[in-house]
Amino acid sequence: METAGRGRDLPRRAWGLARSMVLYHGQPGKHRRAARLYGDFLGPGDLGFDVGAHVGGRVRTWRKLGARVVAIEPQPDCLRVLRLFFGRDPQVTLVPDAVGAQAGQASLALSTATPTVSTLSQKWIDSVTTDQSFARVRWDQTLQVTVTTLDDLIARHGVPAFCKIDVEGFESEVLAGLTHPVPALSFEYLPPAHDAAVEVLGQVERLGAPAGGYEYNYSPIETMRYAQDSWMNATELLQLIERFRPLGRSGDVYARLVTGPRR
Repeated sequence: METAGRGRDLPRRAWGLARSMVLYHGQPGKHRRAARLYGDFLGPGDLGFDVGAHVGGRVRTWRKLGARVVAIEPQPDCLRVLRLFFGRDPQVTLVPDAVGAQAGQASLALSTATPTVSTLSQKWIDSVTTDQSFARVRWDQTLQVTVTTLDDLIARHGVPAFCKIDVEGFESEVLAGLTHPVPALSFEYLPPAHDAAVEVLGQVERLGAPAGGYEYNYSPIETMRYAQDSWMNATELLQLIERFRPLGRSGDVYARLVTGPRR
């Protein structure tokens, strides 16, 4: 891989960002659905952590709900967009780091044309490249980034009412840096990396056990709608995503403490 930031990659970088902007900011109907979904977790004055904020689609929604946001994103091009949109908003804190099991440095594999799949996990890359949907994806650059932990972020900013984790296969490492359950969180499910998602679910289960446990729901890729009317336990969730697995459609798992507040 090459070092990030080469001028000759500018057209691909511009195309990748433009694609992300359309996907995350150019669909008004999706934003309305997102506001209804996240309104279950966040309201005026609540704190949300967006781990893997990308170009700020979730940040935009959460601010409309009146929440304070800590947006964590290590990709320089995405950070430029975040600063443009939210840099003057005192209720948004931008953190130019990755999140992992311990503080330090790590190598981020960047996909210039598809920045949504940039990742810190080589194991995840090895898993998804066996899937046809990733046949044209190339991780063509690397970037050394600073790594912080969820515990450190909580010490600095407070306990979030909701924590979104979307870090392309590095979710397990992110959760390894959290020692106490948060009221609600989400993580990505990708069928080619099914086993990794099952491992993350086990971590969430163990994390929530001392506080009464989590219950779950699932939203297929960017629909901003729950797949089930009722929330499920971990076994029921696994049965549900097994039904989605052959379809090859990714999505997000939502978890909330059983004893947590309801809106």
